[in-house]
Amino acid sequence: MFGSILTIGAMFGAITSGKTADFIGRKWAMRVSGVFCIAGWLAVYFSKGAISLDMGRLFTGYGIGVFSYVVPIFIAEIAPKNLRGGLTTLNQLMIVTGSSVAFLVGSVITWRALALTGLVPCIFLLVGLCFVPESPRWLAKVGREKEFQVALRKLRGKDADITFEAAEIKDYIETLKTLPKAKMLDLFQSRYIRSMIIGVGIMICQQFTGINGIGFYASETFAEAGASLAKIGTIAYACIQVPITIVGAMMIDKSGRKPLILISATGTFLGCFVTGTSFFLMGHNLLPEWAPILAFVGVLFFIAFFSIGMGAVPWLIMSEIFPIDVKGAAGSLVVLVNWLGAWLISYTFNFLLTWSSSGTFFLYSAFSLMAVLFVAKVVPETKGKTLEEIQQCINS
Repeated sequence: MFGSILTIGAMFGAITSGKTADFIGRKWAMRVSGVFCIAGWLAVYFSKGAISLDMGRLFTGYGIGVFSYVVPIFIAEIAPKNLRGGLTTLNQLMIVTGSSVAFLVGSVITWRALALTGLVPCIFLLVGLCFVPESPRWLAKVGREKEFQVALRKLRGKDADITFEAAEIKDYIETLKTLPKAKMLDLFQSRYIRSMIIGVGIMICQQFTGINGIGFYASETFAEAGASLAKIGTIAYACIQVPITIVGAMMIDKSGRKPLILISATGTFLGCFVTGTSFFLMGHNLLPEWAPILAFVGVLFFIAFFSIGMGAVPWLIMSEIFPIDVKGAAGSLVVLVNWLGAWLISYTFNFLLTWSSSGTFFLYSAFSLMAVLFVAKVVPETKGKTLEEIQQCINS
């Protein structure tokens, strides 16, 4: 329960994230999230019992839920189209770096001290946002013309010609003003339905590969394979994410989104299948010397291929495919689906592992295979297109 309650908080964050970001802006939404995370970490640090621990985890989850929507949206709205993929993947790189650091630091300090380390990035964020411009697209949407020009000029450089980009953004905003204000039920209208299928589908694909179960309980999985593998496996798991995510960030604007996520999903399928096979062999006392090594290799293979594409690309695609008039409502729904999947996987992982270790990983491998088919058939390539061009592509 303590493990999965963070994702419950994130679901509440997801529900409110779109409206919050649309009403007070991207920067203030991030500030509010930072305050929730600080409150959560302090509640964990000063806790005297289970209730304060759970509340701290819930508050932190809420902040993360809002961040998980606002940050990719903010990056997509401020980035030039040729850098958008790399910059959004850089966000995922920072996430896995934080995860890896927590894995490593948590093995040498107490959990209360570890909770205090969570305050550091929150404080950096609150200070750093004082020097970052607001999203020009959001400023244009709410009619703050002067601030829109200043923000776009600051982002592109004082010598850059922003005339064409500014005109394109304003033309698109003017077109959207002629449309009725979108509500949650409006998302299922014919003009939005393809974007919704892509956004919801790709988040289901990401979560049901089993990442949150395997990630939350990595050390237990390695221990299940062999007691000697628990510590070395956890450290290797933590260390492998960062360099592989860097590779993904370097490739995403060269290879494109679709090829990268297809390679990634294929790799997670193979990783889960190899791990499932190893547990099957152990369950039937076959190849006792090789089976634990297969499990070790399979889990690391899984996280390596997940990190190269499935970790970052769904968030990037989510930030690109929705028109700005429904981005708040649609983004909230898609992020809610993501965190609902995260809760379901993290909550059921131990139960599934008790039922059948091999069956659990074979199940995840089947979902990875379905992800390959879904991306190949449904998801468009968005590389090198402006957000406005992506809408034309989806609607055509």
